[in-house]
Amino acid sequence: MRYRSLGKTGLMVSEIGLGGEWLERHNAAEVQAVIDRCAEQGINILDCWMSEPNVRANIGAALKGQREKWYIQGHIGSTWQNGQYVRTRALPQVQTAFEDLLTRMRTDYIDLGMIHFVDEKAEFARIMNGEFIDYVRGLKAAGKIRHIGLSTHNPDVARLAAEHGEIEMILFSINPAFDMMPPTEHIDDYFAETYDASLGGIRPERAALYQICEQNGVGITVMKGYAGGRLFTAEQSPFGAALTPVQCLHYALTRPAVASVMVGFDSPAHVDAAVAYETASEAEKDYATVLANAPHHAYSGQCTYCGHCAPCPAGIDIAMVNKLLDLAKMQPETPASLRAHYESLSANAADCIACGGCETRCPFGVPVVSRMQEAVAAFK
Repeated sequence: MRYRSLGKTGLMVSEIGLGGEWLERHNAAEVQAVIDRCAEQGINILDCWMSEPNVRANIGAALKGQREKWYIQGHIGSTWQNGQYVRTRALPQVQTAFEDLLTRMRTDYIDLGMIHFVDEKAEFARIMNGEFIDYVRGLKAAGKIRHIGLSTHNPDVARLAAEHGEIEMILFSINPAFDMMPPTEHIDDYFAETYDASLGGIRPERAALYQICEQNGVGITVMKGYAGGRLFTAEQSPFGAALTPVQCLHYALTRPAVASVMVGFDSPAHVDAAVAYETASEAEKDYATVLANAPHHAYSGQCTYCGHCAPCPAGIDIAMVNKLLDLAKMQPETPASLRAHYESLSANAADCIACGGCETRCPFGVPVVSRMQEAVAAFK
């Protein structure tokens, strides 16, 4: 495993990290197995944005006896209310959720205290000039967080953070598809339907962001490195050409200021597949040839299972339903195992009331309501 300096934090982090999101659907023993394999492979940084109590507790139990070997990237503003994830800036809920994170992680500090999911410049200004940042500063002064970070999908917000001076690192979505997308303050139309072919690659504002981060010593950890797995098949890739996990990792890790890619793991085998990057040949890492010969560069309306559509008033785990639907659509017939998983959900697509709130929160413009209708038909 190779290690990189995470900007001015001075932390030396593994270039392959653990994105904890998929651990939500696993029991304590399975979480333990994934984290143990990560440790064996030299991974030393994990991201826990999830507020669901069980996954936090399971991760905390798995870290017992090895806390000092890990850098925890924990989120401030991700809360659990009435059985659902809620992003909020309301301090009573924020404070309760953060203390819960410490308790369930069995630690008295978080290495990287992340201001959670800021995608609008106006919201960034409100945070950095209000009581929320005062609370974060207080956590750092008390030693409950060691460094201040911020997570965003929007390059304009990321740039504001990188130039602010107080934000030491950012969690940002990077992959070849996202790098061709324009910035926007309006989450519901975050992505253009097509790319400007004359650009021939990365959007200028995203390229500038990475350079500014490098110049200012603001490290980047990466989310959405695989675009939710969409880049792995030509049929689902926005390029009309497939990339491998190794190529996706190499793309992200060759951006300036990037220190680590936070990869979602369901099993020890998934850990090994990502860590294969460390011994991959240059030919195996070559994404440029694939992209140069790709027939098109279109991306819109694709779910990457990020969970920002929550909370759902009907209690539906929308990201999971979308995940199961996509898996089902890859098969000639819906497998019984997927059907059983879908039916085991406490609420499923049939419970959708078509309120549309999820669609206004989706960073990727996914037509969630119609997807729920599609899922009802697929799992009938």
